Amino acid sequence: MSVTLHQNWDYVDHGPALASRTALSKPEIWHLHSAPVKDSFYRRHCKRAVDLVLAVVLLAVLLLPMALVALCLLIAQGRPLIYSGERMRAPGRPFRQYKFRTMVRDDDDGGATGAHKHWRITPLGRFLRRTRLDELPQLFNIIAGDMSFVGPRPPLPEYVERFPALYASVLQIKPGVTGLATLIYHRHEDRILANCSTAAETDRAYYARCLPTKLRIELVYRRVASPWLDFWIMWRTFLAVIPGLDRPRKRRGARAIRQPVPATAPERSR
Repeated sequence: MSVTLHQNWDYVDHGPALASRTALSKPEIWHLHSAPVKDSFYRRHCKRAVDLVLAVVLLAVLLLPMALVALCLLIAQGRPLIYSGERMRAPGRPFRQYKFRTMVRDDDDGGATGAHKHWRITPLGRFLRRTRLDELPQLFNIIAGDMSFVGPRPPLPEYVERFPALYASVLQIKPGVTGLATLIYHRHEDRILANCSTAAETDRAYYARCLPTKLRIELVYRRVASPWLDFWIMWRTFLAVIPGLDRPRKRRGARAIRQPVPATAPERSR
Protein backbone atom coordinates (compact mmCIF):
# COMPACT_ATOMS: atom_id res chain seq x y z
CA MET A 1 0.00 0.00 0.00
CA SER A 2 1.27 3.46 -0.84
CA VAL A 3 0.14 6.71 0.74
CA THR A 4 1.55 9.99 -0.55
CA LEU A 5 1.00 13.52 0.68
CA HIS A 6 1.99 16.28 -1.74
CA GLN A 7 2.12 19.87 -0.58
CA ASN A 8 4.72 22.50 -1.38
CA TRP A 9 5.36 24.05 2.02
CA ASP A 10 8.17 26.26 0.69
CA TYR A 11 5.76 28.55 -1.10
CA VAL A 12 3.03 28.88 1.51
CA ASP A 13 2.38 32.48 2.44
CA HIS A 14 3.84 33.44 5.83
CA GLY A 15 2.29 36.88 5.90
CA PRO A 16 -0.45 38.53 7.99
CA ALA A 17 -3.11 36.10 6.76
CA LEU A 18 -1.38 33.22 8.51
CA ALA A 19 -0.54 35.24 11.60
CA SER A 20 -4.21 36.07 12.11
CA ARG A 21 -5.35 32.44 12.01
CA THR A 22 -5.63 30.65 15.33
CA ALA A 23 -8.10 27.84 14.64
CA LEU A 24 -9.42 25.51 11.98
CA SER A 25 -12.23 26.60 9.71
CA LYS A 26 -14.94 24.16 8.66
CA PRO A 27 -14.06 24.17 4.93
CA GLU A 28 -10.57 22.93 5.80
CA ILE A 29 -11.79 19.58 7.10
CA TRP A 30 -12.94 16.67 4.96
CA HIS A 31 -16.46 16.33 6.33
CA LEU A 32 -16.95 13.39 4.00
CA HIS A 33 -14.52 11.41 6.14
CA SER A 34 -16.14 12.53 9.39
CA ALA A 35 -19.26 10.44 8.80
CA PRO A 36 -19.76 7.45 11.11
CA VAL A 37 -17.82 4.36 10.05
CA LYS A 38 -18.89 0.85 10.90
CA ASP A 39 -16.15 -0.97 12.81
CA SER A 40 -14.62 -3.92 11.01
CA PHE A 41 -14.20 -7.34 12.62
CA TYR A 42 -10.50 -6.57 12.99
CA ARG A 43 -11.11 -3.37 14.95
CA ARG A 44 -13.84 -4.91 17.11
CA HIS A 45 -12.16 -8.18 18.07
CA CYS A 46 -8.57 -8.50 16.87
CA LYS A 47 -6.77 -5.17 17.22
CA ARG A 48 -6.88 -5.11 21.03
CA ALA A 49 -5.77 -8.74 21.29
CA VAL A 50 -2.83 -8.12 18.94
CA ASP A 51 -1.87 -4.99 20.92
CA LEU A 52 -1.96 -6.82 24.23
CA VAL A 53 0.03 -9.87 23.11
CA LEU A 54 2.64 -7.80 21.25
CA ALA A 55 3.02 -5.34 24.16
CA VAL A 56 3.60 -8.12 26.70
CA VAL A 57 6.15 -9.83 24.44
CA LEU A 58 8.00 -6.58 23.72
CA LEU A 59 7.97 -5.60 27.40
CA ALA A 60 9.60 -8.90 28.32
CA VAL A 61 12.25 -8.42 25.61
CA LEU A 62 12.85 -4.72 26.20
CA LEU A 63 12.72 -4.63 29.99
CA LEU A 64 16.52 -4.70 30.32
CA PRO A 65 17.11 -2.00 27.65
CA MET A 66 14.48 0.15 29.35
CA ALA A 67 16.28 -0.30 32.68
CA LEU A 68 19.56 0.77 31.01
CA VAL A 69 17.90 3.85 29.52
CA ALA A 70 16.48 4.71 32.95
CA LEU A 71 19.93 4.34 34.52
CA CYS A 72 21.51 6.62 31.90
CA LEU A 73 18.79 9.20 32.48
CA LEU A 74 19.29 9.03 36.23
CA ILE A 75 23.03 9.67 35.83
CA ALA A 76 22.76 12.34 33.13
CA GLN A 77 19.59 14.19 34.11
CA GLY A 78 18.44 13.05 37.53
CA ARG A 79 14.84 12.56 38.50
CA PRO A 80 12.11 12.32 37.38
CA LEU A 81 12.88 9.65 34.81
CA ILE A 82 9.37 9.46 33.37
CA TYR A 83 7.36 12.27 31.83
CA SER A 84 3.65 11.82 32.49
CA GLY A 85 1.44 14.09 30.42
CA GLU A 86 -2.32 14.30 30.22
CA ARG A 87 -3.70 13.21 26.85
CA MET A 88 -7.16 12.34 25.57
CA ARG A 89 -8.36 8.87 24.62
CA ALA A 90 -11.68 10.40 23.54
CA PRO A 91 -13.61 13.58 24.39
CA GLY A 92 -14.15 13.48 28.16
CA ARG A 93 -11.74 10.52 28.63
CA PRO A 94 -8.29 11.73 29.69
CA PHE A 95 -5.38 9.46 30.57
CA ARG A 96 -1.71 9.81 31.51
CA GLN A 97 0.73 9.12 28.68
CA TYR A 98 4.19 7.90 29.75
CA LYS A 99 7.53 8.66 28.13
CA PHE A 100 11.12 8.82 29.25
CA ARG A 101 11.85 12.45 30.13
CA THR A 102 13.86 14.16 27.40
CA MET A 103 13.52 17.83 28.35
CA VAL A 104 14.39 20.16 31.19
CA ARG A 105 11.35 20.37 33.45
CA ASP A 106 8.90 23.24 33.07
CA ASP A 107 5.68 23.04 35.08
CA ASP A 108 4.02 25.62 32.80
CA ASP A 109 4.83 23.73 29.60
CA GLY A 110 2.08 23.14 27.06
CA GLY A 111 1.28 23.04 23.37
CA ALA A 112 3.30 21.78 20.43
CA THR A 113 7.10 21.64 20.50
CA GLY A 114 8.55 24.35 18.28
CA ALA A 115 11.99 25.89 18.03
CA HIS A 116 11.30 27.93 21.18
CA LYS A 117 11.49 24.67 23.20
CA HIS A 118 14.59 23.16 21.60
CA TRP A 119 16.88 24.57 24.28
CA ARG A 120 15.07 22.38 26.82
CA ILE A 121 15.85 19.10 25.03
CA THR A 122 18.82 17.46 26.75
CA PRO A 123 21.67 15.82 24.75
CA LEU A 124 20.55 12.36 25.87
CA GLY A 125 16.94 13.35 25.26
CA ARG A 126 17.77 14.30 21.68
CA PHE A 127 19.14 10.79 21.07
CA LEU A 128 16.10 9.17 22.70
CA ARG A 129 13.75 11.23 20.55
CA ARG A 130 15.68 10.47 17.40
CA THR A 131 15.54 6.71 18.04
CA ARG A 132 12.05 6.89 19.64
CA LEU A 133 13.37 5.07 22.69
CA ASP A 134 11.68 7.73 24.78
CA GLU A 135 8.33 6.14 23.85
CA LEU A 136 9.07 2.68 25.25
CA PRO A 137 7.13 3.36 28.51
CA GLN A 138 4.00 3.64 26.36
CA LEU A 139 3.97 -0.17 26.37
CA PHE A 140 2.34 0.23 29.79
CA ASN A 141 -0.28 2.54 28.23
CA ILE A 142 -1.02 -0.16 25.66
CA ILE A 143 -1.34 -2.89 28.30
CA ALA A 144 -3.65 -0.62 30.33
CA GLY A 145 -5.88 -0.21 27.28
CA ASP A 146 -5.42 3.54 26.85
CA MET A 147 -3.40 3.29 23.64
CA SER A 148 -2.77 1.03 20.66
CA PHE A 149 0.40 0.46 18.65
CA VAL A 150 -1.18 2.17 15.63
CA GLY A 151 -3.69 4.98 15.70
CA PRO A 152 -3.98 8.76 15.85
CA ARG A 153 -1.47 10.36 18.18
CA PRO A 154 -3.16 11.11 21.53
CA PRO A 155 -4.05 14.82 21.53
CA LEU A 156 -3.65 17.38 24.28
CA PRO A 157 -6.88 18.26 26.13
CA GLU A 158 -6.80 21.80 24.71
CA TYR A 159 -7.04 20.47 21.14
CA VAL A 160 -10.03 18.26 21.96
CA GLU A 161 -11.74 21.10 23.83
CA ARG A 162 -11.38 23.34 20.78
CA PHE A 163 -12.62 20.73 18.26
CA PRO A 164 -14.70 18.20 20.25
CA ALA A 165 -16.90 17.00 17.37
CA LEU A 166 -13.95 16.45 15.06
CA TYR A 167 -11.91 14.58 17.66
CA ALA A 168 -14.96 12.51 18.56
CA SER A 169 -14.74 11.23 14.99
CA VAL A 170 -10.94 10.86 14.86
CA LEU A 171 -10.73 9.12 18.23
CA GLN A 172 -13.21 6.41 17.35
CA ILE A 173 -9.95 4.52 16.95
CA LYS A 174 -7.77 4.29 20.06
CA PRO A 175 -4.73 6.62 20.07
CA GLY A 176 -1.49 5.02 18.92
CA VAL A 177 2.23 5.09 19.58
CA THR A 178 2.62 5.62 15.84
CA GLY A 179 0.16 6.25 13.07
CA LEU A 180 -0.38 7.15 9.45
CA ALA A 181 -0.16 10.90 10.07
CA THR A 182 2.93 10.46 12.24
CA LEU A 183 4.62 8.39 9.57
CA ILE A 184 4.04 10.51 6.49
CA TYR A 185 3.73 14.02 7.93
CA HIS A 186 6.23 14.40 10.78
CA ARG A 187 8.97 15.80 8.52
CA HIS A 188 6.65 18.53 7.23
CA GLU A 189 5.57 19.37 10.77
CA ASP A 190 9.17 19.55 11.99
CA ARG A 191 10.06 21.94 9.16
CA ILE A 192 7.10 24.19 9.91
CA LEU A 193 7.57 24.34 13.68
CA ALA A 194 11.35 24.75 13.40
CA ASN A 195 10.71 28.29 12.09
CA CYS A 196 8.61 29.24 15.13
CA SER A 197 10.66 31.15 17.68
CA THR A 198 7.91 31.83 20.24
CA ALA A 199 5.08 29.88 21.83
CA ALA A 200 2.50 32.10 20.11
CA GLU A 201 4.03 31.49 16.66
CA THR A 202 4.15 27.74 17.32
CA ASP A 203 0.50 27.72 18.39
CA ARG A 204 -0.65 29.65 15.30
CA ALA A 205 1.41 27.54 12.90
CA TYR A 206 0.27 24.27 14.45
CA TYR A 207 -3.43 25.16 14.38
CA ALA A 208 -3.38 26.79 10.95
CA ARG A 209 -0.99 24.52 9.04
CA CYS A 210 -0.23 21.24 10.82
CA LEU A 211 -3.44 20.20 12.52
CA PRO A 212 -5.76 20.38 9.46
CA THR A 213 -3.58 18.04 7.40
CA LYS A 214 -2.86 15.65 10.27
CA LEU A 215 -6.55 15.30 11.07
CA ARG A 216 -7.39 14.66 7.43
CA ILE A 217 -4.87 11.81 7.39
CA GLU A 218 -6.22 10.43 10.69
CA LEU A 219 -9.74 10.43 9.23
CA VAL A 220 -8.47 8.52 6.20
CA TYR A 221 -6.86 5.93 8.49
CA ARG A 222 -10.10 5.59 10.45
CA ARG A 223 -11.88 4.52 7.26
CA VAL A 224 -9.26 2.12 5.87
CA ALA A 225 -7.63 0.63 9.00
CA SER A 226 -6.68 -3.01 8.51
CA PRO A 227 -4.12 -5.45 9.93
CA TRP A 228 -2.03 -5.11 6.75
CA LEU A 229 -1.99 -1.30 6.99
CA ASP A 230 -1.09 -1.48 10.68
CA PHE A 231 1.79 -3.84 9.92
CA TRP A 232 3.01 -1.52 7.15
CA ILE A 233 2.89 1.52 9.47
CA MET A 234 4.78 -0.29 12.24
CA TRP A 235 7.39 -1.61 9.79
CA ARG A 236 7.95 1.80 8.19
CA THR A 237 8.16 3.39 11.63
CA PHE A 238 10.83 0.86 12.62
CA LEU A 239 12.81 1.61 9.45
CA ALA A 240 12.50 5.35 10.06
CA VAL A 241 14.59 5.19 13.24
CA ILE A 242 17.46 3.26 11.62
CA PRO A 243 20.25 5.56 10.34
CA GLY A 244 20.53 5.38 6.58
CA LEU A 245 16.98 4.10 6.15
CA ASP A 246 15.22 7.14 7.58
CA ARG A 247 15.30 9.22 4.39
CA PRO A 248 12.21 9.29 2.18
CA ARG A 249 12.51 7.70 -1.23
CA LYS A 250 12.73 10.12 -4.17
CA ARG A 251 9.84 10.00 -6.57
CA ARG A 252 10.60 9.06 -10.15
CA GLY A 253 11.14 12.11 -12.30
CA ALA A 254 11.39 14.36 -9.23
CA ARG A 255 14.65 15.87 -10.49
CA ALA A 256 13.02 16.98 -13.72
CA ILE A 257 10.24 18.81 -11.93
CA ARG A 258 11.31 22.05 -10.37
CA GLN A 259 8.67 24.58 -9.44
CA PRO A 260 10.00 28.12 -9.88
CA VAL A 261 9.83 30.44 -6.93
CA PRO A 262 6.90 32.83 -7.44
CA ALA A 263 7.97 36.44 -7.86
CA THR A 264 5.60 37.47 -5.11
CA ALA A 265 6.80 34.88 -2.60
CA PRO A 266 8.12 36.55 0.56
CA GLU A 267 11.80 36.05 1.25
CA ARG A 268 12.45 33.52 4.00
CA SER A 269 14.93 34.51 6.67
CA ARG A 270 17.78 32.08 7.27
